[in-house]
Amino acid sequence: MAKEIIKKGNSLFEQIKQVDENGNEFWYARQLAKVLEYADFSRNFIGVINKSKAACTNSGQDVSEHLVEADEVLEAGQGAKHSYPSFKLSRYFCYLIVQNADPSKEVVALGQTYFAVQTRLQEIQSLDAYQKLNNEEEKRLFLRNEMAKHNTQLAAAAKDAGVIEPLDYAIFQNHGYKGLYGGLDAKGIHQKKGLKKSQQILDHMGSTELAANLFRATQTEEKLKREQIKGKQKANQTHFEVGKKVRKTIQELGGTMPENLDSPESIKKLEKKAEQAKLKEPKKNK
Repeated sequence: MAKEIIKKGNSLFEQIKQVDENGNEFWYARQLAKVLEYADFSRNFIGVINKSKAACTNSGQDVSEHLVEADEVLEAGQGAKHSYPSFKLSRYFCYLIVQNADPSKEVVALGQTYFAVQTRLQEIQSLDAYQKLNNEEEKRLFLRNEMAKHNTQLAAAAKDAGVIEPLDYAIFQNHGYKGLYGGLDAKGIHQKKGLKKSQQILDHMGSTELAANLFRATQTEEKLKREQIKGKQKANQTHFEVGKKVRKTIQELGGTMPENLDSPESIKKLEKKAEQAKLKEPKKNK
């Protein structure tokens, strides 16, 4: 079932998403269990839900805000429908479920990427600072600053994994780009987008492309730490695989591939504009 849906180019997790009368999205637990290839809901999947409840509590979240008891109608043989006790799950709780599900299942790996990317997007969009942004320029500045912060954290995680020398880190970064950009390294991205060698790729990204790269950086950092990956080759492969999975998620959601997105003017010009605007603001009397 999972592979059939994946081949259609539309995320299976998007296809089973529900929306209630108030416009809130949710997933039914039994339907999610079926997609994640758990044949016995009561015997196997309830254990995953219980682990996810504990993870939710440990992260400081209220479980009742992410998991609600509900009846779920499923089709039985010959089109007959029966109601079974189930749960309505938030996107965040689905993310916890795929983190606690059987990692050997291919569909679970897909779910981890999908819900990690979507959950991160929601986190960004829910930030007070992001909510106050009025236009694309402000979103670019915000995400570029986030990217700079997380690139520093990614560099630290890569160093712990054994990526120490500057040349090794450049190779490590190229592996991430290759995964996300369909095989293009930094040089290839420059050529594809018509950028000069002196121009920084990140400085010429729109908010959509910056967000994709932010997902790549944050998820690679977390994976390096979570799995305690050691060795340059393993770190490089991890970065490549994460980039590739983020690319796959963009494809499943019907998005434009990052190498085909437009390259706006340098963000450094926007930074100068912002600084000039601040200088022109009238000073408040103390």
